[in-house]
Parts: sequence; structure tokens; C-alpha cells
Amino acid sequence: MGKNGEGNHLGIQNSPKMKIALVYDRINKFGGAERLLLSLHRLYPDAPIYTLVHEPKDSHWAEGIQIIPTFLNKIFFLRSRHEWLAPIAPLAFETHDLSCFDIVISVTSSDAKSVITRPHQLHICYCLTPTRYFWSGASEYKEDKKMKLIPKATIEYFRQVDLVTSQRPDEYISISNEVQSRVKKYYKRSSEVIYPPIEDKFYSKTQISPDNRDYYLVVSRLVPYKKVDLAIHAFNQLRFPLVIVGVGSEETKLKKMAGSNISFVGAIDDERLIQYYRHARALIFPQKEDFGLVPIEAQASGTPVIAYAKGGVLETVIAGKTGYFFDKQSEESLILAIRQFENKKLLPKDCVINAQRFGYKNFSSQFTGLINYYYDRRKQSS
Repeated sequence: MGKNGEGNHLGIQNSPKMKIALVYDRINKFGGAERLLLSLHRLYPDAPIYTLVHEPKDSHWAEGIQIIPTFLNKIFFLRSRHEWLAPIAPLAFETHDLSCFDIVISVTSSDAKSVITRPHQLHICYCLTPTRYFWSGASEYKEDKKMKLIPKATIEYFRQVDLVTSQRPDEYISISNEVQSRVKKYYKRSSEVIYPPIEDKFYSKTQISPDNRDYYLVVSRLVPYKKVDLAIHAFNQLRFPLVIVGVGSEETKLKKMAGSNISFVGAIDDERLIQYYRHARALIFPQKEDFGLVPIEAQASGTPVIAYAKGGVLETVIAGKTGYFFDKQSEESLILAIRQFENKKLLPKDCVINAQRFGYKNFSSQFTGLINYYYDRRKQSS
């Protein structure tokens, strides 16, 4: 657990049957946050998931789970355009009636924490990051053309709304030390750290020799902040083979700038993804993430990581043993790190061993132990 932990909670016995609800920002895509949500639902399979909007055609992973969206879901075209709903999202979440639950767990990087609970209930926020466009990413969003059209007073008003709703959870859990520091800085709330898990299937029992790996790998949504263009520019110079897994709004643009040594394979299932991980020389991770499951999945497959030295990756990759870092988001800095990597063989088994810290078993015991601890403490004080 985190550096500001309250001790070992794992000795707490399971409390009697508790009614638990999960709350998530929106269900209309699939990425690392959704993998975390599925891990939580695996822990609490009877828990419904309350959300802002639900677009079934873009969230097949949620089939078989009870999903309860807000009234805004009746406006069909907004299901995949949740950003248009940002001004009223906190109010919409307030309309969810959660009064029949003992514990409410909100999983959020924006508005799910806005739900209203009663004094006898326990609301725990599993924070992915404080709302980025109000806090840690505010300066970047100010440069966005659309954001420039919004009056500063309006943005400040909604920032204050976010600050108010951040006080609603009774307890916070952060996904990394990086996020823990932001929760303290922006929301003035203390939190424990529990790292999200990767699925067991990513762990490789037999490793492929580095000599038999012939390409580098990027696994990412193809959107601006993921900095896939940086990897493309670097590999255009290096001429090493690069495989890019993922889709997104920048796909056409990125394909146009990529050389013949770079291939795009689009969206693939986990079985194919695992094979791409296992046969890659290294994963290229050029973006800053609050945590990042992809570098852990790669290491679990025995594949080292070459990553930008910011964010949660500093907690998951061991420099010189399971990967290398580059200090600037520039072609030169990335190329230097790749050259370093090429000159030293890293052992696949070291990558797998490091990734074992992030297995589901560790996560489930830590998370249920902490939830039970908070719940028992609440009952004793009431």
C-alpha cells in the first residue's frame, strides 16, 4: 500500500454480507480504467455499476453486468459524446438513488465521485486522477481551441464544483503515488495507494529469448496525449521495425507520417495482444500516465519497457533491469534510450518477476482488506 498507509489491514476478517455499488464516469469505451472496473466487479460480482451514460455497441466488455445510467442516456447521440455533458454531469450523478447500499465505490477521473450518499453509508473513491482539465492538466487544456471559447469565470465555477464534490467521499484510494500526491495537493484529502492489477493471462510461464524478438511495440489509443507521433518520428530515423496496436482519432494522421518499417494492426483481442507482447524486443511508452497497465502487461510477458520518465511508470519499471527511461518527450531523448537498450540485454525473467507485484491476488487481498477495515471502523464509530 501507499507511503501514507494506516498499517496492514489484511488481517481484517470479511464483514457480513454487504450491499455494494460501483459508480464509474461513463461506459462507452475500453481501456485501462475499464480493465480496473472489471477487476473490481470480479471482486464484487453482485454489484451493479451506476454511470453517466452507457453505449452498449462500444462496451461489449460490460455485457452481463447490470449497468444503470442516468436519465441522460435517453438522449442517444450523447452516449458517445460524453464531453458535451461535462457541465451537467455532477448534477446527473446526484440523481442516482444509492440509498439501499452499505458501500458505494466510485471509480473516477472526473464526476462519479459526485454521487450523494447518506450518513450511514460508506463512500470510497478509487481515484484515477483528480479531474485533469481542472487541475494537473489545466495549462494544457487552456491551449485547446474549444476551451479558449469558454469564459474563464465559467471554468473557475466548475472547478469549484469539482472541489465541492471531491469532499463527498468518506475515504480515498489512489491508483499510484503520483495520484496520491495530486489528491492531497488539489483536494486536500489523504489516501491509501493500491495499484490496479493486470489479468493473470498476461503472465508468461516461458520467456522468448531477446535474440528471437525482431520488432518494437506500441500499445495505445491513437489520441494526441499518448504521443504515438513521437515514437513514429524516432523510428522513422532508426528504421527499426515498429508495430502499433490500437485505434483512435489520430490513426489516419499517424499512418501518413509513418515509414515503411512501421505497421499498424488496429484493435485486437487479448490473445493476439499477448503474442505481440511476448515477441517484442521492447515496449515503447512515450506518454505520461497516472499509472499505466500496459507497461506491466509487457513486463508480465517478459518484455522490457522504454518509457518517458514521468508519472506512474516510475513506480512500475526498474531502470536498467526491466527497462530504460528517457527524460524529455523528444525524438533525440527517446532514440538515446533505445540505443542504451540495444547495448545491454535485459532478462525477460526479471521483467516477469517485477510484474508479479501487480497480480490480481495481491490486488484483491489489499483492496478487500482495506474496504473491510473502513467498513468495520465506520460501524464501530456509529
